[in-house]
Amino acid sequence: MRTARRRTTLLATTASATAALLAAGVLTAVTAHAAAGCQVNYSVAGEWPGGFTGNVVVTNLGDPISGWTLRWSYSAGQQVVSPWNATISQSGSQVTATNVAYNGDIPTNGNVSFGFNGSWNNSSNPAPTSFTLNGVTCTGGVTPTTPGGTTPPPTTAPPTTPPPGPVPTGLVGWATQNGGTTGGGNASSTTVTSESALRSAVSSSSAAVIRVSGTISCSGMLSVGSNKSILGVGSSATISGCGFNINGSRNVIIRNINFRNWNDDAINVQESATNVWVDHNSFTNGYDGAVDIKRGSDYITVSWNRIFNHDKSMLLGHSDNNSSQDRGHLRVTYHHNWFDGSGSRHPRVRFGNPVHVFNNYYYNNDYGVASTMGAGVLVEGNYFESVDDPTLVGYASSGPGTLVQRNNHFVNSGSPQSSGSVASIPYSYSLTSASQVKSVVTNGAGTGKIGL
Repeated sequence: MRTARRRTTLLATTASATAALLAAGVLTAVTAHAAAGCQVNYSVAGEWPGGFTGNVVVTNLGDPISGWTLRWSYSAGQQVVSPWNATISQSGSQVTATNVAYNGDIPTNGNVSFGFNGSWNNSSNPAPTSFTLNGVTCTGGVTPTTPGGTTPPPTTAPPTTPPPGPVPTGLVGWATQNGGTTGGGNASSTTVTSESALRSAVSSSSAAVIRVSGTISCSGMLSVGSNKSILGVGSSATISGCGFNINGSRNVIIRNINFRNWNDDAINVQESATNVWVDHNSFTNGYDGAVDIKRGSDYITVSWNRIFNHDKSMLLGHSDNNSSQDRGHLRVTYHHNWFDGSGSRHPRVRFGNPVHVFNNYYYNNDYGVASTMGAGVLVEGNYFESVDDPTLVGYASSGPGTLVQRNNHFVNSGSPQSSGSVASIPYSYSLTSASQVKSVVTNGAGTGKIGL
């Protein structure tokens, strides 16, 4: 029997928290001297044949800004393909990024972040050497704002590492491994508005970028082939009544879609499917799992999703007797998800090691993370509020796994369980301070928060 859960009213978060939404684990990073009164950090989070992920953090060191435009130029023919948290255009080598509706204000000493996928020549991907913010070339220092002021700008060079507290919103985690996850890549996009068109597009054997527009009502499970990007248009793209079955496929991206009323699973990843990224979706009022991953699947990232008015959230591992298929696989990263009053399985883990659960916001849940059947789970930097059991070692009839919990933040919650050690994490990533996770995640998780 489920215990009665505490109910409270979520406090409205401030617009200034939005400024801390992005930046990724860094493979290559430079801090550019970019507008007087600002500093820009440009990083490359990952590269693959023909493509890369870029992340940009702009720190405002001057007067508050309402509406911003950042410009830079590439020297090696790089092209921006698909941005998020900014509107980006490119003419020749010059790139222009402007704010979207929710991140136009940058207070003094505040920052704003955005990212994009781009193309490159596979041999040279140099970082831009200068930036302009609202038409002013950045220097990394502070220009006096008082008329007649004589205080010179600081002479100390800006740091060469990312500023404190960046949050990854490009692709981070296990889906960056095993060759990376690019979905449909640069394939031509097609927009679908009906069940028949959606079913045909996602099951195709060809690489495809599929844009979902409006509400599509359907039933059952839609089979998703390899090399697909399935992207919601705006904040209202909705799939109602059915779900996606990624059965043995590889290289699939699903982003910015509202899933509701599904009659099986919303997203089912199974039978050794690999390299899947599930990002910035919203899930509510379904029958079974929101995102279930099982039967030998591997190299998966589940990030920036919101689950609400739903019970069984994210199962990892099919059953206790499936060790022969699952052991050595089921490596998944869960980060910056908002488990908003959902009941359980955030995730419930069998066999996978290491499974990485970081910077998620748990609110009013029966339990958070359960490690069972020899799994190894690292739970770090999460915010647990009104959660009966934040972490469990063993659950129901399933034997224990190992679980390391560190640097988590607990509010009105039970005591976490931990036991043993966990295999090392092979990729780079940046942690949001656990005490800031609630505001960062509630501002950034779910649909309508990225530009696609």
